Amino acid sequence: MPVETRSKNLPISRAVCLIPRTRQSYISLVCTLLAVFVLQPVKSLAQDSKTEDDVVRVTTDLLLFPIRIKNRHGQAVPGLTENDLSLEDKDRVTTSLYFAPGADRVALVFALDQSGSLREVISQQREAALALFRRFSDRSNIAVLRFAETPTVIAPFDREPEKARSAFTLSAGSNRHTAIFDAAAKAVTMFDDLPRVRAERRIVILISDGLDNASRTKPGQVIDAALNNHVSFYVIHLPLFEPRDGRLLVRSPAKGFRDLAEKTGGKYFLVGDVKSALAPVKDIDLTKIFQAIEEDLKSQYLLGFYLGEVANDGRKHRFSLGLPSGLEYQVGRLGYSRKHDFFVDRPREALKVPN
Repeated sequence: MPVETRSKNLPISRAVCLIPRTRQSYISLVCTLLAVFVLQPVKSLAQDSKTEDDVVRVTTDLLLFPIRIKNRHGQAVPGLTENDLSLEDKDRVTTSLYFAPGADRVALVFALDQSGSLREVISQQREAALALFRRFSDRSNIAVLRFAETPTVIAPFDREPEKARSAFTLSAGSNRHTAIFDAAAKAVTMFDDLPRVRAERRIVILISDGLDNASRTKPGQVIDAALNNHVSFYVIHLPLFEPRDGRLLVRSPAKGFRDLAEKTGGKYFLVGDVKSALAPVKDIDLTKIFQAIEEDLKSQYLLGFYLGEVANDGRKHRFSLGLPSGLEYQVGRLGYSRKHDFFVDRPREALKVPN
């Protein structure tokens, strides 16, 4: 039987965790992480007839998870529907499921490090970056943030990619301090002005050399904020190299840089190796990495649980969701498993005291 655990960061009355049937050593860490992520009710700021199927109704508690599904050969599995899911919920804490394939609609922020070592590289990736965005639906949004010591929103969210084009042209300037995690935190807050749309994935593509010497924001704070706001980071590391022990090696990035991707449901990409360290800048091409990001997003599903009133009765409730034989799924940082257990432990709603 799975071992239950409690979040160390939240009162137990507000903890919502999922527990894997495998890799029990990760349970405590994962529950601490996901308790923050999944408890946020998704609420719409606006709703009209054209987007009624996409915008989440105000009165609904919906716990959303981006998940990856693979078969026994490690391949993505397209075409699954809610009928392929097996829900066990003896307390009937859930009222229904939400299950949507891929990521046709995205809100995408490019966070670009404009330190001296990267200006030319990033500027020449403009067309590949905009091509990535165009492969999603015309209801998607794109924005661009640039940063050195402080982050600046160069192109706010818009559905027209041409408005972001000039933001990829980084002008020359003196080398300054770089604050990666401050910029990442700013990228997360940029989504606050967008309506909550359940079928939309919120993505930050962060391109940097990984060296941070000015941030006031801690990596863990950014990760928590990203999880709370359903934002996933895809980190593209354009490394610097340094001589070490008689060899040329990748200069280690700031602690937590890689975690931005691996702890928010995204992916980390290291561009090049020692052999390419001396290659001309013009030979660096991120097209394949952008394609890998697209493939990863479109191979995912959005899994959601609508919670009923039973979830607010002050008791702990457990439910699980499984897939057919031969298929496994991954949620957040949890390993792949055919079946994952969830439990909900929420406070009883306060009684109204008559005047």
